[in-house]
Amino acid sequence: MIGTAVQDFVKVKVAEVGFTDETGTEGLVWLKSEGGKTFAMRAFSGESAMHMQRFNRGDRSSIPTIYNMLEELADAHGLHLSCIEVFPVGEVLRAELQFLGKGRDVLLPGYRASDAIALAMLYEAPILLHRSLLESEQTEDSKA
Repeated sequence: MIGTAVQDFVKVKVAEVGFTDETGTEGLVWLKSEGGKTFAMRAFSGESAMHMQRFNRGDRSSIPTIYNMLEELADAHGLHLSCIEVFPVGEVLRAELQFLGKGRDVLLPGYRASDAIALAMLYEAPILLHRSLLESEQTEDSKA
């Protein structure tokens, strides 16, 4: 792995994608670890959530242009998305996109977590979530 220590991250899957409002303005995604712990992420665009829902169903028929541009750049340089790491930075979530290729690795740091998760879903790359996010969610759940 490039970046932070592997033990700081937990592999998660997208359990569900939805919206926080009836108009679909704000997205919501539930990430779930193999151990059953969950983390809910919200406050991102409904458009991103819509793409996540389609990718989750296996629909890759209409991919946003920016995703196509990224794919063309990666292909031109012999790279593929190997994983993303989602972590907190203050009150927001950020992600690192890790690309691997022949003789080179490329790390793109500081991207919006929702965009990185959508890309990981599109390219079926592993999603790694910082352990502290699962632990804080578990603590909050146990208080309720």
